[in-house]
Amino acid sequence: MKILVPIKRVVDYNVKVRPLSDSSDVDLNNVKMAVNPFCEIALEEAVRLKESGQATEVVAVSVGKSDSQEQLRTALALGADRATLVETDSLLEPLAISKVLKNIVDDEKPDLIILGKQAIDGDNNQTGQMLAALLDYPQATNASEVKLESSFVEVTREIDGGLQTLKLNIPAIITTDLRLNEPRYASLPNIMKAKKKELNVIAVGDTGVDVSSRTETLSVELPPTREAGIMVETVDELMDKLKNEAKVIQWVY
Repeated sequence: MKILVPIKRVVDYNVKVRPLSDSSDVDLNNVKMAVNPFCEIALEEAVRLKESGQATEVVAVSVGKSDSQEQLRTALALGADRATLVETDSLLEPLAISKVLKNIVDDEKPDLIILGKQAIDGDNNQTGQMLAALLDYPQATNASEVKLESSFVEVTREIDGGLQTLKLNIPAIITTDLRLNEPRYASLPNIMKAKKKELNVIAVGDTGVDVSSRTETLSVELPPTREAGIMVETVDELMDKLKNEAKVIQWVY
């Protein structure tokens, strides 16, 4: 059984991002980059399935600039068997990425595709669903537990009312939630082995996908600074501030 895991290169979650001086985009100069945390969770689950003997191969794939090879090497060090980079200098939107991934899936023919539910730099939460629609595959989003059988996969996901368990025929698409997170770290021997593992690079133009942008970013700004709280003396003063300053309540007559 083959598992495909898409990987995205994002700003490290420990870094406080700032906009450029002209507010046109996020400032990425001299900023530490890393594997998107949700993609890392997806990779962890894929490697666990392989270690349990339920999967035979884990393939990592990324769509982005040549710098993304660094994150793919990290994926290889964490347990992926080989990797593919679809190289482009453009900033792709979820629909374009989904179409590129569809081409990869058509070539690789994996039994299971595990993605992070979203990327921390955009929070779109769209790629997994779009890819499932393009492939006409069953999907389970926000997975907190995955049980793989011979011809189907059982996925438990959290919903507002509790837990929901889905049974999907294979091939299928799963997007992972934080509940699946069991951190693993790349050891030095595995980092050295990763340098020798296969990493293919193909141009996005070779996929035949139209990756032109359909949206335009007007500006990127920091959120307003939160003001310090204050102490109030009476309930009436509290209610007055909630109504007139915070404007979160209305008087009921």
